[in-house]
Amino acid sequence: MKAFVFPGQGAQFVGMGKSAYDESNLAKELFENANDILGFRITDIMFNGTDEQLKQTNVTQPAIFLHSVILAKTLTDFSPEMVAGHSLGEFSALVANGALNFESGLKLVSQRAEAMQKACELKPSTMAAVLGLDDNIVEQICSEVDGIVVPANYNCPGQLVISGEVEAINKACEKLTEAGARRALVLQVGGAFHSPLMDPAKEELKAAIENTVFSNPICPVYQNVTAKAETNPEQIKANLIAQLTAPVRWTQTVQQMIADGATSFTEVGPGKVLQGLVKKVDRAMETNGFS
Repeated sequence: MKAFVFPGQGAQFVGMGKSAYDESNLAKELFENANDILGFRITDIMFNGTDEQLKQTNVTQPAIFLHSVILAKTLTDFSPEMVAGHSLGEFSALVANGALNFESGLKLVSQRAEAMQKACELKPSTMAAVLGLDDNIVEQICSEVDGIVVPANYNCPGQLVISGEVEAINKACEKLTEAGARRALVLQVGGAFHSPLMDPAKEELKAAIENTVFSNPICPVYQNVTAKAETNPEQIKANLIAQLTAPVRWTQTVQQMIADGATSFTEVGPGKVLQGLVKKVDRAMETNGFS
């Protein structure tokens, strides 16, 4: 079975989407439509902006979404039998499998980005990558640290990102290093994504998602919150709302997709991060991508 996967924040690069815009009338039309919906020319930043401009959450998230979705819509052989997306990428996956239309997906991503940005500004917070420890050890140490610090991204075996208050993250990194982590590295991110600190954003996004029409998808989406196949529009909505404060269970998602019959993973969107993570879950799995 063909699995298609969609990247999340961090995969962006200046020039992303430009070749699609130049070579495909459909891509150009969709990009220009996006400029109108967003109320600013995001294509100018994507194609010719600076890294700093592209790193702003309210630009990054719609930019990655657009790159991924427009690529999927312009592929000649796009026939997914199952889809998944990493964090933000779940929205791209839902447009690609027909659960959301292009305009609704873009509006939700834009609202999500703005809400997350506001939540980040309420309290100093960050994330850290932990390499070389079993998940259960990381979970245990996080639970013992004072303040808010939680597992946020289960990326692949031996790679888990934690999220929370700056002081709690620093303390956790010390303890994780003492416990034998190969690295416990604080990341340059805007805030504590996929943690309780995103609660204000969750409330804001909940209203937007509940007021958006979701359709029956053409194939199952494996969602971050449960790592299981979902086709029911109401359950997809509920999981999408929960995603903001819950961890991204990417390791478990890939394992479940393989257990359910995935024979290849195609990454659609900027970069090759997800292809690398799939290989770390199952070295024998066939991976490829369109970026």
